[in-house]
Amino acid sequence: MLEENEDFYEKLRKKIRIWAQSKKGKTNKWVEYIMAAPDLFHLLVKLSLDKDVPAKEKAKLAAAITYFISPLDFIPELILGPIGYVDDIAIAAYVLNNLINLINQIDPEIIKKYWSGDTDILFLIKKILQVSDEMVGHKWKKIIKKFK
Repeated sequence: MLEENEDFYEKLRKKIRIWAQSKKGKTNKWVEYIMAAPDLFHLLVKLSLDKDVPAKEKAKLAAAITYFISPLDFIPELILGPIGYVDDIAIAAYVLNNLINLINQIDPEIIKKYWSGDTDILFLIKKILQVSDEMVGHKWKKIIKKFK
């Protein structure tokens, strides 16, 4: 595919794959999570289009998508490269976890239906949330308040 025809997801996937194979990527302790960034982005987009997701939750998904593609965020990708996606990943996990925790509103199977990653998405979300303070720093929770 010609590079000018690639969408955000394809460009992100390619960029992260190349980085993960580099010396910096191979030795980065967050590479496992950073590799999931394109699939998390894809999942956010698919869920924002699903008719079974309530409008209020779609707004949160849209905000997380916007944060993902914005060059201006807490940890900027423009300066740090793929490492800069750790905050985007943490926010995606937070929004997805809240979506899962909506009692009697969202079936976790909806999330699994759109997941294109290699690992169990529900397990991955929990793992990301467990390490998010270490990965991003405890101040990231100030950003999260915008997604409630």
